Amino acid sequence: MRLQGKTAVVTGGASGIGAATAQLFTAEGARVFVIDVKASPGPGAVCDVSDEDAMQRTFSRIGSELGVVDVLFNCAGIAVRDPVWSAEAADWDRCFAVNARGVFLGSKYTIPLMPTGGTIINVASIVGITGVRDRAPYSASKGAVVALTRNMAMDLAERGIRVNCICPGFVETEFIGGILQDAGRSAHLTGLHPLGRLGKPEDIARAALFFASADSEWVTGQILAVDGGFTAGEPTRI
Repeated sequence: MRLQGKTAVVTGGASGIGAATAQLFTAEGARVFVIDVKASPGPGAVCDVSDEDAMQRTFSRIGSELGVVDVLFNCAGIAVRDPVWSAEAADWDRCFAVNARGVFLGSKYTIPLMPTGGTIINVASIVGITGVRDRAPYSASKGAVVALTRNMAMDLAERGIRVNCICPGFVETEFIGGILQDAGRSAHLTGLHPLGRLGKPEDIARAALFFASADSEWVTGQILAVDGGFTAGEPTRI
């Protein structure tokens, strides 16, 4: 087991990618603590990752229960699908609060619990590294996570903490539930992926396991698109 004896914190771990990752980390031997606004099975806390007081209290509890943290998986996120001209400022602020501030706070309060090193894995999105229409607040917040990852990697290297980022493509979760319910849109979206299918939460979880394990011990500051080839280029023949 690749995480035997390790401890891990997973934000957004009650569903989707976070839940799949928490399950895989557990299967690989880690003690996992889940943070989510929804209750989840096993050790965890109901907590809004954008609420600093709540995060402070939660990580104080984590320190008491786990002692140290070896792995942080910053996965909590929300989606706002609007172009700039129709996006509401409140929705923009909330998107940044959860997607970017949540990563900042999760990392800030985990770092003291990594006295001898560890690994932080941030979840951004392919829309943080390439343009996708009608997703201005979401894209901007995930682009911030990409930039933050690189800066954290530089700042934390001397502490023995590696920081990397996963940019999922279109994964079959509640985030794209509306598309999945429309057969035409779903088929079109699938066709934009050279590998011929949409992603599954387990696809992202396996990438997270790579970054969490010793297999990536000389890897930091990297941005990995796990997207079935979506960002590789134009899929149609010209």
